[in-house]
Amino acid sequence: MGDMLEFNDIYQEVKGSWNDGRLRFSKQNVVYKSNKTGKVDSIPAGELNLAQWRRVCLGHGIKLGTSTGHIYKYDGFRDTDFEKISEFFKVNYKVELSEKDLSVKGWNWGTAKFSGPLLSFDVNDNTAFEIPLSNVSQCATGKNEVTLEFHQNDDTEVSLMEVRFYVPPSQTDERQDPVEAFAQNVLSKADVIQATGDAVCIFKELQCLTPRGRYDIRIYPTFLHLHGKTFDYKIPYTTVLRLFLLPHKDQRQMFFVISLDPPIKQGQTRYHFLILLFSKEEDISLTLNMSEEDVEKRFEGKLSKNMSGSLYEMVSRVMKALVNRKITVPGNFQGHSGAQCITCSYKASSGLLYPLERGFIYVHKPPVHLRFEEISCVNFARGTTTTRSFDFEIETKQGNQYTFSSIEREEYGKLFDFVNAKKLNIKNRGFKEGMKGKIDEYSDSDEDQHDAYLERMKAEGKIREEGNDSDDSDGSGSDESFNPGEEDEEIAEEYDSNASASDSSEEGEDSEDESAKKKKAKKPKVVKEKKERKPRKEKKQKDTGGPKRPMSAYMLWLNSSRERIKAENPGISITEISKKAGEMWRQLGKDEKEEWETKAGEAKRQYDKLKKEYKESGGAVSSPRKEKRKSGGKKDEDKKRKSSGGDKEKERGGNESFKSREFIETSEDSSSDSDHKSKSKKKKKKESEEEEEEAASTPASSEEESD
Repeated sequence: MGDMLEFNDIYQEVKGSWNDGRLRFSKQNVVYKSNKTGKVDSIPAGELNLAQWRRVCLGHGIKLGTSTGHIYKYDGFRDTDFEKISEFFKVNYKVELSEKDLSVKGWNWGTAKFSGPLLSFDVNDNTAFEIPLSNVSQCATGKNEVTLEFHQNDDTEVSLMEVRFYVPPSQTDERQDPVEAFAQNVLSKADVIQATGDAVCIFKELQCLTPRGRYDIRIYPTFLHLHGKTFDYKIPYTTVLRLFLLPHKDQRQMFFVISLDPPIKQGQTRYHFLILLFSKEEDISLTLNMSEEDVEKRFEGKLSKNMSGSLYEMVSRVMKALVNRKITVPGNFQGHSGAQCITCSYKASSGLLYPLERGFIYVHKPPVHLRFEEISCVNFARGTTTTRSFDFEIETKQGNQYTFSSIEREEYGKLFDFVNAKKLNIKNRGFKEGMKGKIDEYSDSDEDQHDAYLERMKAEGKIREEGNDSDDSDGSGSDESFNPGEEDEEIAEEYDSNASASDSSEEGEDSEDESAKKKKAKKPKVVKEKKERKPRKEKKQKDTGGPKRPMSAYMLWLNSSRERIKAENPGISITEISKKAGEMWRQLGKDEKEEWETKAGEAKRQYDKLKKEYKESGGAVSSPRKEKRKSGGKKDEDKKRKSSGGDKEKERGGNESFKSREFIETSEDSSSDSDHKSKSKKKKKKESEEEEEEAASTPASSEEESD
């Protein structure tokens, strides 16, 4: 038996939706990490007092209970996992894993039992279903009825809206109403937001980016109340996933980001992030609406009754103490300008991308948070509009792609080094070994972060020390492909090679002579391309006098069946006819296909016979010769036209680039000599080709004259 057991693809039910994740049993604790949110549930081994093995919809499941009254349920185990899990629990947790059967009779009457945070409905001592009371949003009572309404989850296809229980009147205890007793048990554990009592503290007129507007934030012991001019939002602390404190690039403002799951709703709009914007210069003196003893007892020194400081610092400290979650701040990354973020665009709106210790976050419209563990690969792409910027693409394991565009070229080296240091996969460079250790798979994304205030002080100290050095950095680590200077050098090398290939006249010519030669070097390229096209034209020539090639069996069948297909499918298009015919041909039997294959064979034999007779008669040999003679005559006429037109253009100076009188006088001899030599060579080649063509055509012409 090993020291730990690990299971992948284990599911946890959250308000009607199944979220997959990883589960690990170790000697110290039980750890479950959700793949969707990255949230980690850790159960100390000493608190486990209940373990049940049950048959559920996704195979088998485990129900774990703790001494503090919490219940955890995980599904997706196999039948063969029971023995090793049971043995592990006995040895390490001293808890027996008992098998529990569920009632599948379908009866709607039974016994309601309240056990911790669950309401279980039992039929003959077997559980029919269980309702987590934390999912209850409202509880209403009638004469003999109790109605439960539930929080909705946008990720589920089907949601449970309400359940009604009929509670018969009690005959034993008349002093207590059973309906009211049932409702009180539900409300004691239900997630019902009731603004009872005074707020712990109130922050007036805070600027909120999402949802946009100015809001008064009232801090209650169990929830957060946003009160605006148009809308009000109540946010339970149980829905807060993470807290972020991010410095703005201008070093004068701060973002405070609250990640929510499930999100707050306004009509059809969902807000997964609550983003507040603060000025660093704004201070506040805060007094909590609690006695000093209650503050000390409740917050254990994290807060005091009277506090003063920056507004963003007060809000972050209060939220951290009430939500009991650490605040995530930027890590050691510093951009080209010394800031801890990168200016970029996402979905046509500009914002800031913050590389964190365990992920990326983009603010603010729309805000995006990507953890490293859900990133499949990243890619650095050339900017679409200009070479002075580049795009940073992130692809997740779920197949989603996020493109952050218009990033300055100077940020490339810093961002590339950051991605390399975090061992993320870079596209087109392969997967790296040892990306993540097994320990990191079960760690929270904000687990090892320090206090936000201390991190801010460290960051400001670094900025002061390195402020002078940041101005000297010029993006020396930037990617070579984004350097426009190198592209210009490559273009110059191409021109230099062309210039050396062309004929040179004199060594001591000026810059005008060199530019003229570069333009001359382009002319022989055009001539070469025309010569290469000649054999293609000869290949395309067909013998029109010969017999036609026979049709295949499919084409013969198609010609005979086309009208029938049109009649059966009125209004069918030509492309649909071919598709329909292909399907029908594939469905034909061997006997039906043999009939058309024999017809095709007969047509092939007839074609071979006609082709043989055609070749013996000499039809296949004579026609290309006549075409050659015709084409040769046309070529001669074209040559004459070109030569006469070229002489005229020479006199005018039309085809060549513009030259001054001095250039013509100095380079006339050398250029004319080189031109005459090249033209004389071309003429000799053309005359030899014409003589060969005439020699080939003489037998046919002599026979015609004798006739």
